[in-house]
Amino acid sequence: MDLGFLFERVSEAQILAIGGLFVGFIFGACAQQSRFCLRAAALDFSHGIFGVRLSVWLLAFSCAVLVTQVLSLSGAVLAHEARQLASPQSLSGAAIGGLLFGAGMVLARGCASRLLVLSATGNLRALLSGLVFAVIAQASLRGILKPAREWIAGWWTTADIGGNDLTAHLAISYPATIVFALLWLCAGLFFAFRARTPIWQALTACGAGLAIPLAWWFTSSMASQAFEPVQVEGVTFTGPSADTLMLFLSPPGSALDFDIGLVPGVFLGSFIAALLTRELALQGFEGGRSMARYLTGAALMGFGGMLAGGCAVGAGVTGASVFALTAWITLTGIWLSAAITDRLVNRSKREASTATGSADTSPVASLSG
Repeated sequence: MDLGFLFERVSEAQILAIGGLFVGFIFGACAQQSRFCLRAAALDFSHGIFGVRLSVWLLAFSCAVLVTQVLSLSGAVLAHEARQLASPQSLSGAAIGGLLFGAGMVLARGCASRLLVLSATGNLRALLSGLVFAVIAQASLRGILKPAREWIAGWWTTADIGGNDLTAHLAISYPATIVFALLWLCAGLFFAFRARTPIWQALTACGAGLAIPLAWWFTSSMASQAFEPVQVEGVTFTGPSADTLMLFLSPPGSALDFDIGLVPGVFLGSFIAALLTRELALQGFEGGRSMARYLTGAALMGFGGMLAGGCAVGAGVTGASVFALTAWITLTGIWLSAAITDRLVNRSKREASTATGSADTSPVASLSG
């Protein structure tokens, strides 16, 4: 795509921010309508439930990987210039960060992107948890938690194993990664058909996934045509949430970029989608213990996401779509930790329910957010 005509009218930074706003809007609207949520999919899977929520995540994930790989093969996406592949990444950070993020995701009843989407619909629990997530992420990036993050991240890096490109380590080509993505897509379609996933929900799940290659394509186009250096990137929420928070707290004049437009775009897209479908509703905390659980989870996600170099979307979908090794490690850690944390939380609930004589102790009942 030739962006020369835009460069004559709008600054490069503004174009990046507008692009981020547009991509975020698409992701937010589609994620809100599809109920895209890694936590929901992971918990359903751990309980042997292969239903709608798992099919939604698989459709979004497979579409993101498939289209990103096709665009990379065509040269439209400069995957080799992405931060995840162009610079050393932390293997220890990916593993430990993924485990922390997965646990926090269960406690907060939603990953970073899900909290942002829900907050736009009037969920005050998600809004406050999202703010805590952004504060801890900022503290981990540049603040008081930075030394701890750097210490853990320095234990083991991809520089020790010759890079972060999983395709290079496995010696596989684009056709193989495309076939791999097609298999995941077939799995998503199978489970969607089996669970009778509504067509609109399946389509919007695919739309949420397609926002990732759209981001890769847009930033790749900017990187190849802009006069100033532009980072090739996809969709992630840990760093952008921290940067957006600081934009509101810092004096005017903070630098605009793709990330600055992304978070407001997701919020706006989710809000408009919920408004049009009459799904706006104020929701609050159920009590002090509930609030403590949510905020603890948000804090774990903030530190874990920054340590891992990405959240459930940033590492689990965006990083995986370019086959970054650390992203797959993080994704595995998130799924594993979510299942273990859910089992521990459910066990505590069952023990408390037995002691008080409460009736509903089924694990499936605890899956609602």
